[in-house]
Amino acid sequence: MDPVRNPYAPGAGQRPPELAGRGRELDVFDVVLERIARGRPERSLMLTGLRGVGKTVLLNTLRSQAINHLWGTGKIEARPDQSLRRPVAAALHMAVRELAPRHRAPDRIDAFLGVLKAFAQRSTPTARGAAPKLRDRWQPGIDVPASSGRADSGDIEIDLVELLSDAAAVAADVGTGIAVFIDEMQDLGAEDVSALCAACHELSQLGAPLIVVGAGLPHLPAVLSAAKSYSERLFRYQRIDRLDRIAADHALCAPAEREQVEYEQKALDLLYEKSGGYPYFVQAYGKATWDHAPRSPITAADVRVAAPEAEAELAVGFFGSRFERATPAEREYMRAMATLSLREGEADGGGRDDMDAAVPTAEIARALDRKPASLSPARDALIKKGLIYSGERGTVAFTVPHFGRYLRTQPA
Repeated sequence: MDPVRNPYAPGAGQRPPELAGRGRELDVFDVVLERIARGRPERSLMLTGLRGVGKTVLLNTLRSQAINHLWGTGKIEARPDQSLRRPVAAALHMAVRELAPRHRAPDRIDAFLGVLKAFAQRSTPTARGAAPKLRDRWQPGIDVPASSGRADSGDIEIDLVELLSDAAAVAADVGTGIAVFIDEMQDLGAEDVSALCAACHELSQLGAPLIVVGAGLPHLPAVLSAAKSYSERLFRYQRIDRLDRIAADHALCAPAEREQVEYEQKALDLLYEKSGGYPYFVQAYGKATWDHAPRSPITAADVRVAAPEAEAELAVGFFGSRFERATPAEREYMRAMATLSLREGEADGGGRDDMDAAVPTAEIARALDRKPASLSPARDALIKKGLIYSGERGTVAFTVPHFGRYLRTQPA
């Protein structure tokens, strides 16, 4: 079939042609926006899940919903070892610029921008009193002079509460709201997470029209809870998981039907078996199968011919690139995890090779004939790199679906 007409889109954060299986999340967010617009109390939203389940795509779609409701929006991607101050200032600058044309008092906008500029330019003191890194010495493109006495104390928690409160007041002036979207939220520093929780807590108590919508790995709730104990009640958590069979079939069939192409039922059976229902893999296998299929309808034989190419691409781009980031000691740790995770899954009655169960860290130490304390540096480094996570105390699991299966095929 014509590869130019191939509708599938396996890309990082790239919206698929059919956003299947996420209707509930979209409906919930519509309710949140409407409730806040009517002055009803609502919580900020946190999306959690493994890599490849479409968190970034969903985050972008929720932002589009907010824009359609005439909200001001800004989006950032958290990065390890970078202060929240610069990106959140840029996000709020964008959000307020979207609201400014509808505001009747330009002076009010300028006053907020002065506070925003002061917040952005104020460096957070480091523990050793060191100067901020060059990448954090940012000058925002704001024409008004920086104000003083508001959101410029240097304490990120105090400053962020004041800044977000002022931004919410601007949104309230025009009868709408502001939504700040944060991707990879688990990568925020401990102080920034604490500050964000405090700000959301204050906004919630005031009923202010500003929410934070975060997306992160499965351990994000634990990160938030470690910062502020009340975060368990502060946010609405939504676990984003793989697609069920109906949604996965729809993700494949709907875009194909628009191109007058059909699938045989056995082809869909095999595609679900290969992809496990994970949206990224659904797109990857769908794209490869389309390119190899000679004609419609697409058959199971077409899937079998195309699968090695999809798997080779995933091995290099999705799995291999992550594996290469690990040191030899970290790779040894993950290989032990891969072996044990399969055993744990079989012990739980699963036995499916595409499912990797959480593994007790004590079992990993026993398998490697090492003391648990000696493996802590490797474990902590892998968590920091986003390759594994600790959902429950004393256990670890892969953040990437099928990663254990990939490792089990690699030579030691």
